[in-house]
Amino acid sequence: MPLVFLIVLATFSLFCNAEQWPAEQWPERLAPRSPALDELQRYSFPPRDDASRNGVRTDGLLVIRDGQVIYERYSAPTSASTAHATWSISKSLLATVLGVAFSEGRFALQDAVVDYYQPFRKHPDVRLQDLLHWASGLDWQEDYEYAPLNSSVVAMLYTRGRTDMAAYAAQCGRFSAPGRQFRYSSGDSNVLAAVLKNLVGAHDYPNYPWRALFEPLGIHHAVWETDATGTFVASSYAYLTARDLARVGLLMLRDGRWRQRQLLPPEWVAFNRTPFAHATAEPGEATPGGHWWLNRAIGAAPRPWPSAPEDTFAALGHWGQGLYILPKQKLVIVRYGDDRDGSFSHDALLERVLAAFPEEAGQ
Repeated sequence: MPLVFLIVLATFSLFCNAEQWPAEQWPERLAPRSPALDELQRYSFPPRDDASRNGVRTDGLLVIRDGQVIYERYSAPTSASTAHATWSISKSLLATVLGVAFSEGRFALQDAVVDYYQPFRKHPDVRLQDLLHWASGLDWQEDYEYAPLNSSVVAMLYTRGRTDMAAYAAQCGRFSAPGRQFRYSSGDSNVLAAVLKNLVGAHDYPNYPWRALFEPLGIHHAVWETDATGTFVASSYAYLTARDLARVGLLMLRDGRWRQRQLLPPEWVAFNRTPFAHATAEPGEATPGGHWWLNRAIGAAPRPWPSAPEDTFAALGHWGQGLYILPKQKLVIVRYGDDRDGSFSHDALLERVLAAFPEEAGQ
């Protein structure tokens, strides 16, 4: 075989197998219409009842395969340029920012929280990894608008805790020893945001998520609200476009690497994706990892999302926000919504996405 032909063949092979990364815009290779794609759209974008707010109400759905947009649709007034409320996806964003601080040698997972946040001295045996597992042991009630009277999170965000959210969480009592029992807590996440302030210093803190994460990924329009003390509301108040949130998903899909830069240490991503050792199976609930959610079975219980592969993991938020990563399929899915009645199903969405975008030959 002639040498020139071999060189051309090798060059073509490298081009075909080259990784796709977004520049200012994402590369696109939109999937053709199919019955399975029609079914995905019927499920995700049914006629909207704006008066009752019942049913599945998707504001935006974006599907990335191997670094390229293959599907994108929005419901007005949301568009591709809308920085949408992510709600508790903010927690996983904070974990990603902390991963950069971890790579800079600023802390260890076994460090005591009080070493970096003095108002937590009431709980000297709680470690940073306990907060990241939502296993601080604090007596926290994560009830929302349907049960507000005894809700710790409603009090923290909207009433007596709103001016200093981390301090409000720190004053809570204890229901278990730290690191022994999962109890989902927006308070744990906001304490981590206060820890980050002391890790990087008050001067650098306001810009740190941008310097550490958003700017390297090419995210230029993120908004992250703070409380009155200037601490990021890591539990709830980050806003990103779907395309920008997908950049975080692609970073996690590729094990913390962005182009030639290892932005997050592989061991940090492995921690995010490792089930909390003392998690218990709750019907319909995903398995907690390191401030991310996993499709991992616990004991004899089925996987939380049985239609999706076991290695699927996600960042999830109130009213149907989701960032899903499916490593084997090289898929990143962003779903923004306004679901108020509990009819939306993560598994139903993932089942339809996998049917609409089957694995390509050679993967």
